[in-house]
Amino acid sequence: MNTKSHQFLYLQIADRLEKQILDEVLKAGDKLPSVRMVCREQGLSMSTVTQAYYELESRSLIETRPRSGYYVCLPPVKRLAVPQTSNPSATDGLLPPDDLVSQVYMDREDPANTLFSLGMPHDDFLPIARLNKGLIQAMRNLPASGTGYEPTQGNENLRREIAKWSFGWGADFTEKDLITTSGCMNAISYALLALTKPGDTIAIESPAYFGILQLAKSAGLQVLELPTNAITGIELDALKKALSTNKIKVCLFVSNFNNPCGSSMPDEHKRAAVKLLEHYHVPLIEDDIHGDLYFSNNRPTTCKTYDESGLVLYCNSVSKTLAPGYRVGWIAPGKFKDQVIKLKRYHAISSAPLTSEVVAIFLKNGRYENHLRKLRQTLYHNSMKYIGAIANYFPEGVRVSQPQGGYFLWLELDKSVDTAELYHQAMKHQISIAPGRMFTLQPQFDHCMRLSFGLPWTAQLEKDLQQLGKLVKAMQKSTI
Repeated sequence: MNTKSHQFLYLQIADRLEKQILDEVLKAGDKLPSVRMVCREQGLSMSTVTQAYYELESRSLIETRPRSGYYVCLPPVKRLAVPQTSNPSATDGLLPPDDLVSQVYMDREDPANTLFSLGMPHDDFLPIARLNKGLIQAMRNLPASGTGYEPTQGNENLRREIAKWSFGWGADFTEKDLITTSGCMNAISYALLALTKPGDTIAIESPAYFGILQLAKSAGLQVLELPTNAITGIELDALKKALSTNKIKVCLFVSNFNNPCGSSMPDEHKRAAVKLLEHYHVPLIEDDIHGDLYFSNNRPTTCKTYDESGLVLYCNSVSKTLAPGYRVGWIAPGKFKDQVIKLKRYHAISSAPLTSEVVAIFLKNGRYENHLRKLRQTLYHNSMKYIGAIANYFPEGVRVSQPQGGYFLWLELDKSVDTAELYHQAMKHQISIAPGRMFTLQPQFDHCMRLSFGLPWTAQLEKDLQQLGKLVKAMQKSTI
């Protein structure tokens, strides 16, 4: 085959695949056949098929996923703008919308509801059989089959395996640096109790996870919401201005794949933020619960990676990755270790030995990484499917976040759409969403909402997104 005909052939293949993508025969998130399979089925050379896929990548129609293959991107003609950078006021806000949050949580009690509202892995995504085997092994490993108390600091095997695991993103933990907790929120709660008293002011992102807002208010804290970019996270200039007032007692950031908007602080922002906090001697509570759910080649670093003074209290758990009900979390509290251990002794005495040991086993034998690799691929696939459906079924002008990991899409709709009312309308069709009002103490985000893509993609799920789009269009049209 001469060079000219070879070039023509790979372009032909690329053009045919492009047509299928634009005609939505191949949809956003679909996996393309492997190069070897196309070669075998169509009698083509490896170089021809590889060049065709490279051509499609150059047209921004497909992208490669490490150790997984090629996936369809959202076609350029359907790409959506990202939500605007938030602009909260500089004062403490209202009480959190507890009634709305409680109602959304109650939605999960009906298995017929489609829960776009709650961010957790679906049962189908969890290695339940292997976890059950791990429980048996844990009972054999532990004294009295795990029925006794363990040291307050927590299961030593688990702490050692977490320290090994965290080496990948630049931490230098040993088992002595870590304290186990009952999930990530429990770790954050200990951190807040150790560092604050009622009336103190904490600075957080905006929008922010409603659980953090509720926790802060229950502790009698003032909450300062800072402007946050939907892609790069907290605005550093706003952070510096807030710190310069000397009123901030603690910062609390979700540095990777923020809940709800999916933003992630670039490495240089994390490093700069830590330097700022060290300059003003302000501790940072870092929630990294979604850090292992990255879609890129490498796991992102954390603010803790750049912590040289011990001011960063790093919090994490397996609640979003492996076993939500196990309630296994941990905190690396830096220079505040003694205070946190004392609080855990007061409030809990110890953690649950059995579930901690199971997680330690998963980390040690490599099952956790194998499981995460599949989960990341599924979540990435889902995110592209969801964005494609939103582009197809929602009104023009909708803005959607572009998370590079985690579970959530943040949607910014026309300001005429009240997403709290949309929630009630959607529940008539057994579709549960998380209205934007849940993620702030300020009068903002009433036209926004969070959707979780942690559900298996099915034809019915796509119909539910289509129905949600119809409801949005109807609400928007009724105000014109």
